[in-house]
Parts: sequence; C-alpha cells; structure tokens
Amino acid sequence: MARGSNLRLNIPGIDIMTKQRLLPASLLAALTVVGASPAAMAQTPADKAAACAACHGPAGNSSNPQWPNLAGQHARYTVGQLKAFKDGTRKNDLMSGMAAGLSEADMQELGAFFSGQQAGIGSADPDKVELGESIYRGGNASTGVPACMACHGPRGAGNAGAAYPVLSGQHAAYTVLQLSAYKSGDRGTDPAAVMRTIAGRLSADEIEAVASYVSGLH
Repeated sequence: MARGSNLRLNIPGIDIMTKQRLLPASLLAALTVVGASPAAMAQTPADKAAACAACHGPAGNSSNPQWPNLAGQHARYTVGQLKAFKDGTRKNDLMSGMAAGLSEADMQELGAFFSGQQAGIGSADPDKVELGESIYRGGNASTGVPACMACHGPRGAGNAGAAYPVLSGQHAAYTVLQLSAYKSGDRGTDPAAVMRTIAGRLSADEIEAVASYVSGLH
C-alpha cells in the first residue's frame, strides 16, 4: 500500500477540497497515518494492548504456558522488559520486533494497562510442592541459594518499587525457561547479575519445583 503522502481518493466529479470537507474527521485522521506502526495508530492503552492479545490473551492471561501472563504484573517491570527487548539487552526475535516501534509513552501505557488486569492463578504439581516450597521460602543453604520470597514476597507479589516481578500464577513452563536462561547466561536483564547467580546454583529439579510452586502461589 502506498504511504499516506501518496494516497489518492478517487471520487469522480468532486475536487480535493470538497472531498476533505465531506470526509469524516475520524477517516481523515486515519488517512494521515497510513503506513504508521500499529502502536502509533492506537489511541488508548487498550487499543495498544490489542496487539499483544494474540500471545498474551486479551487481558494479559496467556493460554500458551511458554508465553508469560502479563495481567497484574508491576508496570515498572513490564516497561523495563519492553525496553530491554527494544534495545537488544533481552533477546527474543518476536518480542524485539513488537517492541521496536514502541515509544516510551507506549511502554508506560502498556505497563499500566496490564498491571490493572486481573491475574489468573495456576496450580502446582503436588509431587513438586515440597521441594518448591522449601526453595521458595527457605532457599538452599548448602548451595548458597537464598529464599525466593526475600525479593518476591511470601505470596509471590514481587516488589513494585524495586521492579521485582510478580511470580504468583505465572506459567511454570515460562518460569522454567527464564530460570534456565539466567542459569546459562542467555538472559542478562538482572541488575548486578543477581538472578544469574541464583539460577546458576539451582539444580534442574529445583528449577522445575520452584517454577511449579509459584504457579499455584497466591
């Protein structure tokens, strides 16, 4: 499609000035942004969030366990991750493309929108609860793993001011992927490498167990 500056309206017998007077204001506004990104065309936070719905659900609760729930997540954390995807600090081809066209204002509005949505609660695997709870609430002194709740809270509510994310209700499969990425060093969005250090000391079984535990935590 041609860009907005080359768009022509073919209405026989009516000159361009008359056409402009006849067109609704909303259509004229739309014509001025032909070729703009979806984020730029959106007018409200809900409009902008609609582009996220295919993966994260209309209200931020994803149906695919490998894609994160965004509903109820702290706005500051979400904004920080969008910035990381945009500048390449956090690697994901799909999300980097989605974030590329977002402005600072877009990110702030998306963060606020999703933080105001009702988060769902998952369920923990009964066979993994004992180990998961032990790691989350008490850590592992023998390997130098601190209790997860020291930063993320006893109910997994995180810390908005420090941008520590909400973990409660997050998909276990997604949490496993992220802890594994921190462990391998593939993800490096943690200040002072805190999560990389902690995840590096977790065994595969501990990662699976704590991820399952927080999914059902509320």
